[in-house]
Parts: sequence; C-alpha cells; structure tokens
Amino acid sequence: MPTPTTPSTRPLWQRLLFRRLKFLAVVVVIIGLLLGGSYLLAPQWLIQADVARKAMAAHVEKHSVQVGDTKWSYYEGGQGPTLVMLHGFAADKSVWLEQLRILSQHFHVIAPDLPGWGESTRIDGASYNIDMQAVRFGEFVNALRLQKFVLIGHSMGGAIAGVYAADHPEHVAELALIDSFGLKANENDFSREALSGKNPFIFDNREEFARATALAFTHVPKIPGRFIDVLIERNQRDREFLNRTFNELRDPSQYLSLQHRLDQLEMPVMGLWCRDDKIIDVSAMDNLRNGLTHSAAIASTTLSGCNHMPILEKPEETARILTQFALSH
Repeated sequence: MPTPTTPSTRPLWQRLLFRRLKFLAVVVVIIGLLLGGSYLLAPQWLIQADVARKAMAAHVEKHSVQVGDTKWSYYEGGQGPTLVMLHGFAADKSVWLEQLRILSQHFHVIAPDLPGWGESTRIDGASYNIDMQAVRFGEFVNALRLQKFVLIGHSMGGAIAGVYAADHPEHVAELALIDSFGLKANENDFSREALSGKNPFIFDNREEFARATALAFTHVPKIPGRFIDVLIERNQRDREFLNRTFNELRDPSQYLSLQHRLDQLEMPVMGLWCRDDKIIDVSAMDNLRNGLTHSAAIASTTLSGCNHMPILEKPEETARILTQFALSH
C-alpha cells in the first residue's frame, strides 16, 4: 500500500508553489484590509488614487503655473492641434479626463482648474464671475504662450470661453460650446429656482446629493457611499464660495454674458447640447445659432440619452463630435 504524501516528502516544486500561494494569499488579505480601511477611514485617498489612475490612462500630466496672484493647476498631454477645455460650476479639471483619454491620441490637450476651483488658487472676497474669469484665462493663455487653439467650454466654462473668444479672436481658431451657460433659454424648474435665490448645487446629506446629481445626469452614476460623504464635506467646506459665486452668476450681465457677445464671434462656432438638459434648456442652442451673425461657420449637434453632462454620459460620442469639429476648419 502506497505511503501518503506528507509536506516533507512532497517534491520541491510543490513546496515552493505552496509557499508562494500562501504569500500571495497574505498579500491579497493585506491589500483588502488596507483598501477596506481606506474606504472607511480615508476615502479621499481612494478618490485621489482613482483620479491619478484616470490621468495616467489619459496620458496627461498635472502641471502648475503662477500667473499674478493665481496658481493655475492643469492637465496637459498629447501632440497635434491644441485643444483647451474649461469646466463648469462646482466642477474641476478631472471632469474632462475621459475626454482627454480619447482626444490626447490626436491633439495637444490642456484642461485647467479655473481659478477658485479644484487645485487652483482661490482668493477670499475676490470675484469669480464670467467676466473676471475670462480676464484671468487670458493671463493663463499668455503665461503658457499659446498661439492659436480650439477653445472648448462646458456650462459655466462655455460662457467664459465665449467671452474670452469675443475679446481675443486672434487666439481662438474655433469655439465649441457644450450645454453652455450665458445664453437665453426657455425657463425651466432649475432657472426658476436659481433666479429665486435657491442654489440647487448645495447639499448636506446623501439624499440632497442624489437630488443635486439627478439635476445633471439622466443616468445617475453609482458612487460608493463613503465617496459621497467626501463630496458632501467638500460642499460644506466650500459653501460660502459656492453661494457667493452662484449669486454673482444670477445677475443678467452674467447669465446673458455670452448672448450679448455672439455677434462679435467671427471664428467657427459649434453648439453641442443634450436634448434633455434640465439645467440649461436646449432652446439655448437656437439662440446661439440666431445670434452668430458673423461666424465663419456654425455647427450644432443635439444628443439624446443624456442631461447636462454629455462629457461624462456620452464621452465617446462627445469626443468624436469635438474631433470632427476641430479638424473640419
């Protein structure tokens, strides 16, 4: 009768394999404990790690430049024609990462944190309305010595982009506006709340966060609870700035800032809107087209199945449209 194999009589390769598997199992357990502990105790680290991972996948690097009293933080990468992307209210440069991943394959891309937002400087008591941000952006352009580029703006960033383009046509080869602020549009629930003084972007708990998110997304992204808690803490920390800037943008000179300058835009202009935008009604695109009396070319695209954030809800389609527009002139 054969003798049962014991650990001491196993072949060497089996013992080495067994030890390696035990080591890997221990490593997996440790990593699991670290991730679980980070999720519970320091979820902001996991958020930062995920953003860094996406930036690496997009082949962009984070840089900074001091311009006057403002330190700008921005992503940059890729080669080819230059695209500069400006984010919207209560957002930052990371909102563009999925676009950067696609566009950096064919373009030189730059996506800054606008002053006051993200990792760029915020000065207490300073104005961060559309006009002042357009001036600051001009200083950023000069600091980076950019010549001619395609300027892309989403929401509030669209108004800033449009105002800058009207004042500095020598730098803007083409202008792309995505669900842009600053235009006339049909009244909706959001605009009624905003004009009455209620800031829909304020939230203090997960239920209010869900309500605010549903304003911008048709398909609300699934975010782990502890990550939501981090976003709530940021919102509370930035409350004074959010309310002050939001109230600045409620002035007609601001929410119509782009509309009043459309006849000054001579470069090709594209409007890209989600049909079901609950924040800035799609009727704004008609007013955009009608106001562009001197533009060299006008393009417009309406997407279905998204709300105010096509750059996140329809990233591939949005990137394809931007690519076609940037290369068409």
